[in-house]
Amino acid sequence: MVRIGIDLGGTKIEGIVLDEQGVELARQRIATPEDDYPGTLAAIKMLIEQLESSIKHDATIGICTPGALSYAYSSVGLLKNSNTVCMNGKPVQQDLEVLLQRPVKITNDANCFALSEAIDGVAKNAAIVFGVIVGTGVGAGIVVNKHVLNGANAIAGEWGHNPMPWPDADELPGLPCYCGKNGCIETFLSGPGMAKNHEINTGHVLTSRQIVEQAEQGDVDCEQALQYYERRMAKGLAHVINILDPDVIVLGGGMGNIQRLYSNVPKLWGEYVFSDTVSTKLLPPEYGDSSGVRGAAWLWNDEA
Repeated sequence: MVRIGIDLGGTKIEGIVLDEQGVELARQRIATPEDDYPGTLAAIKMLIEQLESSIKHDATIGICTPGALSYAYSSVGLLKNSNTVCMNGKPVQQDLEVLLQRPVKITNDANCFALSEAIDGVAKNAAIVFGVIVGTGVGAGIVVNKHVLNGANAIAGEWGHNPMPWPDADELPGLPCYCGKNGCIETFLSGPGMAKNHEINTGHVLTSRQIVEQAEQGDVDCEQALQYYERRMAKGLAHVINILDPDVIVLGGGMGNIQRLYSNVPKLWGEYVFSDTVSTKLLPPEYGDSSGVRGAAWLWNDEA
């Protein structure tokens, strides 16, 4: 089975073709039409046609989007929380199936990230995979036996909008989150969250990247900020381990590029995991930024 994956972003649409073994046969990017729903659907159709023409073969179609399908107000799934805002509130899957004259599978970018790494990435031999994206926000996808777990409300994996577990006194009530609550995990573990907490503690305004760089150069305050971050990451992931007990946690997004997390966080999370041993592995992704588009293609895996 030949598969096409489409990654719909705010500024670009990327497409990939994978063969049955996951070998990349073709890849192409085009610009996302600005604030134009019909134009965006037409661009996706054009990209798919170009990819199929390059391989001279029809393919299954999977779509990766920053948003998720909501059935709150309609029996047809309407997209919500997409940064391509013209897509929000629209029956994207249904409209694409009409336009393409074939079935389409669609899910959010965190699910695609997790699926890519679970199918043929760093977690390919794992039964339960928690794929984390930690960047400007915090989200995750869950894959069980190589299938995405969506959940009854299509929010499986949304650990970033739970409160920081086992909070220290200085972590309460926590910073306000855009979701309307205080002290969400996202306000501590996102890149802006790390930067804001560092500013509160020191009065110094730095980006998360600058904090990491200056810690490497021996800055005491920045080193302290990273140690705070590692313990908070350990607490947040320990909470996940206590509920889901995954074989592998894959850490993606910009904050996943901090290499010391992979050795330091597992040394800390045992204090919070309800077990005498923790076999869960914390690993960097094999495909990185390509995991979204590859995961979209793998939505049509042979076992589905």
